[in-house]
Amino acid sequence: MGAEVKIWNPVEVAEQASHDYVSKIHPSQLAIDPSLELPHMTPLVLNMCKDMFKAWADLDDSCFDIEKISGGITNLLLKVSVKQENCIEEIITIRLYGPNTEYIIDRQRELQATKFITAAGFGAKWLGIFGNGMVQSFINAQTLSPSDMREPKLAAKIAKQLKRFHNVEIPGSKEPQLWNDVWKFFEKASVLKFDDSEIQKTYETISFKEIHDEIVELKGLCDLLKSPVIFAHNDLLSGNIMINHEEDKLYFIDYEYASYNYRGYDIGNHFAEYAGFDCDFDLYPNINEQYHFFRHYLQPERPHEVSEKDLEALYVEANTFSLASHVFWALWGVIQAKMSPIEFDYLGYFFLRYKEYKRQKEKYFLLARTYLTGCKNK
Repeated sequence: MGAEVKIWNPVEVAEQASHDYVSKIHPSQLAIDPSLELPHMTPLVLNMCKDMFKAWADLDDSCFDIEKISGGITNLLLKVSVKQENCIEEIITIRLYGPNTEYIIDRQRELQATKFITAAGFGAKWLGIFGNGMVQSFINAQTLSPSDMREPKLAAKIAKQLKRFHNVEIPGSKEPQLWNDVWKFFEKASVLKFDDSEIQKTYETISFKEIHDEIVELKGLCDLLKSPVIFAHNDLLSGNIMINHEEDKLYFIDYEYASYNYRGYDIGNHFAEYAGFDCDFDLYPNINEQYHFFRHYLQPERPHEVSEKDLEALYVEANTFSLASHVFWALWGVIQAKMSPIEFDYLGYFFLRYKEYKRQKEKYFLLARTYLTGCKNK
């Protein structure tokens, strides 16, 4: 598979979007190889910009300034500034998807989400689409670090914003996707073959029979909690949260995994991300930090009026579902170890997340079961 394979038909997507998106989406049939170094990528980016935005077609190449903002684990972000008569006229962001990521990410689901989330005023405006990525307005803000997320003021802001996000209405099926996605990942992760014999040997130490049984047991317990189904981000790590301190504005970006899902999962997954990619799970928020978050999530305008009963219920829900987050991203790591060209120890990531699942399982299973028994006896 070539590195710049198209993952959708941009013209069709733009046409479809025109029915339910306020602004015009500009298409380009071009695709860009994300593995290229920036100097080699630059002429392709220029071509694509000129092809997509006809007003720029005759501009000299010197009017464009292209820089790399970040390379996420699955995609690359570029910033393009366009200067005319020496003043910067427009800045756009190009999100370029890595090869094989559609094996993990449902791109149609992501497009549907992007359309309605941006229309609801979250994140960047959607401006254009090309063979293996999309173009959005530039957000003048900085990405958070894992340690920023636990800062009380920011945690309260994130909680309030998450509550708003969870109220977004997306047309189509409202079925929660967590277990469908976990089983899809399980099927893919359990049948891989690695060319590198050392990696293959490590892979063979994974007991998929054990993981299968763990998923069945965990799903059974989570189902009993009856967590509300909301529209979830599903990947609220620090790199997907941006803040502009001057304007006091917070943004959630990157909707690759967004879907209808369980409230407890979105919050529990966010808490698990306090650990960062290094998986330092000592940074997982304690009960006081979690209650602070819950108060601002449940009653953004009157956080101190949240009842002890509601705090306890959400505490049980989020922490039990955080176990599902470990399983989900552990399996993701196994698939990425095979599929991704990015230099990252994905298989090591599997072991870190799965080990944390096993380390916390007894504690949170007991927490949930005790809570459920208490509810029955009331």
